[in-house]
Amino acid sequence: MPSNRVLRVRTHDDGVAAHRLREGVEQLRKELGVTPHFPPEVEEAAAKAAAEPRLPDLDRTDLPMLTIDPEGARDLDQAMHIERDGDGFVVHYAIADVAAFVSPGDPVDLEANRRGETLYAPESKVPLHPPVLSEGAASLLAGETRPAQLWTIRLDAEGEGTDVRVERALVRSTAQLTYQQAQAGLDDGSAPETVRLLAEVGPLRLAREAARGGVSLPLPEQEVEVEGEHWHLGFRERLPMEDWNAQISLLTGYGAADLMVYARVGLLRTLPPPDPHDVQRLHRTARALGIDWPAEMLYPDFIRTLDPRVPAHAAMVDASTRLLRGSGYVGFNGELPEQPLHAALAAEYAHVTAPLRRLGDRYAGEVCLALCAGTEVPDWVLQALPGLPETLRTSAQRASAYERGVLDLVEAGVLEERVGEVFAGVVVDVDEKDPTRGSVVVQSPAVEGRLTSGGADLPLGTHVRVRLVTADVQERRVAFELAEQG
Repeated sequence: MPSNRVLRVRTHDDGVAAHRLREGVEQLRKELGVTPHFPPEVEEAAAKAAAEPRLPDLDRTDLPMLTIDPEGARDLDQAMHIERDGDGFVVHYAIADVAAFVSPGDPVDLEANRRGETLYAPESKVPLHPPVLSEGAASLLAGETRPAQLWTIRLDAEGEGTDVRVERALVRSTAQLTYQQAQAGLDDGSAPETVRLLAEVGPLRLAREAARGGVSLPLPEQEVEVEGEHWHLGFRERLPMEDWNAQISLLTGYGAADLMVYARVGLLRTLPPPDPHDVQRLHRTARALGIDWPAEMLYPDFIRTLDPRVPAHAAMVDASTRLLRGSGYVGFNGELPEQPLHAALAAEYAHVTAPLRRLGDRYAGEVCLALCAGTEVPDWVLQALPGLPETLRTSAQRASAYERGVLDLVEAGVLEERVGEVFAGVVVDVDEKDPTRGSVVVQSPAVEGRLTSGGADLPLGTHVRVRLVTADVQERRVAFELAEQG
């Protein structure tokens, strides 16, 4: 149950005719009631807005900003510039200013509120905003001057934030780097200064996260890859550059939350603390897997000791996901929410760095802009705050169903002609009520499926050989049975 989906292009022997999978994606869209196409009035309004943006007076195109994103990305929400500040650092983080193009109640705004967030699939996506904005006029593309929300965050020598502000400004990205390019440039010494400093700030921020008690599960990434008329699946490890880059977005989210909590108005991303009974159950799982978890070691510190390449640890990581359920949003104005924390981050946190792709970021960003400017939060934002959490919850459920459906479809397609074959895998989950049922992760091709044993209890966290019994593209379902243990 990988957490991320990444589209890459490679050649494999297990390709599946892409047209059949495209048909499956189209069927999935119909089931979920989503489409990549926009009504004519929305496209027309977006085109007009792209030609007539509201531009800020402040010009910060002097900052040599750059973007770091997956290969082929066009909806670029973020650009950064990092410089030294004595013993510390100054992070300039530009976020695409959707409000420079979209007005409350206009056709683009209404459609975005219906969609909630961008949905991703191989070769195509269901965007939150029309591409003329999200991949064009509002995107922080290299070589283009763009309106942005410019965050300026000062850090001390340990990477702790000491000051944060946001203002509207014109910015200009000077380079669009992929994660691979940024990592390679760092490794061979050719990287721009911002990338070199990111390699200092990122580890500092990760250390601050660990000290604070935050946790990030080391889940393997499952990739849907396209090669000509074929789709494929694979697992990959994240590059250090990706984790460091993510820390800048998190840093901004912490700063935004601080501003809103202090002013008692805003929109937070929340996750409730884990249930003590779930933590106790995980201790029992660790014992069953033969993994040492000292009683005095806190859950986040234990997670950092796990290596998902080890079968028992992979099962432990899978089991730990139950502690990270229940994430959501809370809007507030005048009184702080009863539970404002994001438990996995061990802090208050807000989504503000991806307004091209997530609806709520535009509203939270507007709150922070007003607070830093000393002006009133716009009425259209305040009026939306009570209903936004439900809108965002619904869209998140739809996005999860879409991404899971696409992966289920590709998994079934990759394995369709291999029913009856035996594969090597690891048992990562066992049903508590029926220990003869669970889940297995097969490394090649990279697939997770339901597993039954035929009578005996499944051996959690153990290498097994499993026989493929079902690979149904129409139903998007894959299932295995235990062939042998070890």
